[in-house]
Amino acid sequence: MKMVKKHSDKKITLVDVASAAGVSSITVSRVINQPGKVSEVLRQQVQDAIDSLGYIPNQHASLLASAKSKVIGVAIPSLSNIVFTDVLRGIYDVVGAAGYKVLLVDTNYSSMEEEKMIRTLLSQSPEAMIITGGNQTRACQNILQQAHVPIVQMMELLPQPLDMNIGFSHWQAGHDVATHLLQERYVRIGFIGARMDPRAQQRLLGFKKALEDADKFFNNFILTTDEPSSIGIGGELFKNLMASTKGTLDAIFCVNDDLALGALFESQRMSINVPSDLALCGFNDIEASQFVNPSLTSVYVGRYDMGVKAAEMVIARLNGNVIENVVDMGYEIKKRHSTSRS
Repeated sequence: MKMVKKHSDKKITLVDVASAAGVSSITVSRVINQPGKVSEVLRQQVQDAIDSLGYIPNQHASLLASAKSKVIGVAIPSLSNIVFTDVLRGIYDVVGAAGYKVLLVDTNYSSMEEEKMIRTLLSQSPEAMIITGGNQTRACQNILQQAHVPIVQMMELLPQPLDMNIGFSHWQAGHDVATHLLQERYVRIGFIGARMDPRAQQRLLGFKKALEDADKFFNNFILTTDEPSSIGIGGELFKNLMASTKGTLDAIFCVNDDLALGALFESQRMSINVPSDLALCGFNDIEASQFVNPSLTSVYVGRYDMGVKAAEMVIARLNGNVIENVVDMGYEIKKRHSTSRS
């Protein structure tokens, strides 16, 4: 993650932007509020100054500086993904009980969309921000730091968080899955993944390292796609990987449970017995993992608890309490029938 130089505690103003851009404050205001009335060159000149300084146009500038919005801004990659639904339940439960409201945006797994959405959130004067991961653009990091509000980055542990951080090591989780499969005496272990966001990529890197150390890693055992993850995509990836490896794999790690369920259903259509012919392991431990037959080994992550803790961290900071800035939530490999030879 690229680091942004810490700025002073002085809030950047429209006058600062005007000075940096070499134009009048009226021109800056016009660029922000009536961009069609200025030239493209001038718009870019002012926008460069805005990005450089991390200035956030405030739609509520007429409010008293001491006014409190009682709003917590939250940015997640997907509103439809059950993983984030569980996290949001935890956030809402804590924020509502503390007398705050949530202003929520969906960033669609895009750093550029995240930057745009976070600019929108910050223009509403939130008192704190809860965001996902650490893959923000440089400009996005800049404006977050210039907002001077408590920030929690959640869902993964980061080497240098912007402020507070809660999550777990996806790299270590992937490494531990590979180790688990090796300990179960599987030796030709594949991987399937879809929409490989930075957290999914870390799982793959950890998985790969464990297999490399055991001299059991082969590039042609890995199959990923940029398409959104789904049970259907899981079935397709499974079928294609089994075909390309001529059915020689004896285990597959799926980057999430949607793919693992798709792989399980496809294996049944192909008359491949899980786990005697092939082991399957998923990630996130969604409810269905326990109830399919055979039950699916998966990596449990306390998603609801993570949402609760992330919200508690920003509320505590808003209340002036001293708290732990980095929280490792950990994870657990839930071993079930799909990776058990016995």
